[in-house]
Amino acid sequence: MTLALAGAIAGVAGFAIALVAHNRVGQVVQECADILRRQLQVTNGTADGQALRDLAIVRYDALKEMSGQLSFSMALINGEGDGVVLTSINGRSETRTYAKIVRAGYGRHLSPEEEQALRAARLGKGPSVSMDDPLPDFGHRRDLENGDFGHSDSTTTSA
Repeated sequence: MTLALAGAIAGVAGFAIALVAHNRVGQVVQECADILRRQLQVTNGTADGQALRDLAIVRYDALKEMSGQLSFSMALINGEGDGVVLTSINGRSETRTYAKIVRAGYGRHLSPEEEQALRAARLGKGPSVSMDDPLPDFGHRRDLENGDFGHSDSTTTSA
């Protein structure tokens, strides 16, 4: 009797896990189809692969001293996934600005906000997204780390 009850509970738990996995797989398949559809526009010549076409901005409070979501990260990429992520961290007495290169849809040393902006731009979900928007994680390409595209330029200006 106890063994049958344990088996029934395990079966119900397994079924619940399978449903969650099935739903997530459906989301990932749809997101991949969206990316492929956008890439086909470039391949078929209906879109210029070099033109900056995808934009996404994530606004947030980077510093505890400042509220109002005055800091932002913005991704600008072309149809081939090349572009730039610009970030502005706004504080009470200074502003820091960073520019990071993106190649083939991947950048190096990106903050979570920068990653979110880049993912949203790749999916065409811009121009404005929040950190709470559920977007897929494309992973980290180790083979691109040896390139010189991950350097950031930083400037500081007094406010």
